[in-house]
Amino acid sequence: MQTPSAGRILIVDDEPDILAIISYNLKNAGYETFVATDGQEAIEKARAHQPHLIILDIMMPGKNGLEVCRELKAQPVFQDTMILFLTALNDDAHEMEGLNLGADDYVTKPIKPNLLISRVNALFRRLKKQDAPVMQIGDLIIDSEKFHVVYQGKPVILAKKEFELLKLLASRPGRVFMRNEILNQVWGTDVIVGDRTIDVHIRKIRQKLGADLISTVKGVGYKFEG
Repeated sequence: MQTPSAGRILIVDDEPDILAIISYNLKNAGYETFVATDGQEAIEKARAHQPHLIILDIMMPGKNGLEVCRELKAQPVFQDTMILFLTALNDDAHEMEGLNLGADDYVTKPIKPNLLISRVNALFRRLKKQDAPVMQIGDLIIDSEKFHVVYQGKPVILAKKEFELLKLLASRPGRVFMRNEILNQVWGTDVIVGDRTIDVHIRKIRQKLGADLISTVKGVGYKFEG
């Protein structure tokens, strides 16, 4: 009987040697891997294999990694797909852009295989935690099955969209969610709502929790501090 893999990973890079090394080490760590050598192939492979994680280079011919990330994250089926940028671009501007597009991690080349695997394992541990029906971050407990929130031992009654918004932000503490990303994931692409809608819901969540666990990143979006 074949042993189930730890998860499916798509590796995207235009350098065959890098693809071979990363794929070999991830397979040895128990992951199922697929590879792509450019942006368009990455999108096609992502649709075909539905990976849990995409390890994505930025500087590639045709569509670069940032464009690939933007295109995939605009599709509901890839909203929960983790993306780790692995690139030689080590400036803050590119890192911030990648994370704001919805990436989960940003790693600069070169990196030792064992360190990359450690980062990958951390992402998968976080994914399993997010999939659990009950999520606890510090004094905050979010129960997705019972639609129940408890903060510092006291129940907090939230409206449906408030609950979904809090759960989204709390799923990745410290990570900045852009306003359009919040709108797409909480309200969907078929509903037209204004930016003020997010602001109002954030204010209500803060009031009901009696604490400011959500920080405003001016001109960008919001992040959960915990």
